[in-house]
Amino acid sequence: MDINDIGVFLGLDVGKSNHHGHGLTPAGKKVFDKALPNGEPQLRAVFDKLKAKFGTVLVIVDQPASIGALPLTVA
Repeated sequence: MDINDIGVFLGLDVGKSNHHGHGLTPAGKKVFDKALPNGEPQLRAVFDKLKAKFGTVLVIVDQPASIGALPLTVA
């Protein structure tokens, strides 16, 4: 897998009511470390902001088949 085009790696610890996101650049600089509501508009706003600033955002979730499905779909 070529990761040269990735601007931010955004890991999400998903939960029923909210998530926690931790974003790192390929150089390891922390650019995001916040709680996120579990809603499509809020997730889309965060993803769009990161994309505008850093380029491609790779979203990684800890539970992709359950409560992590919404963040993956929005991404």
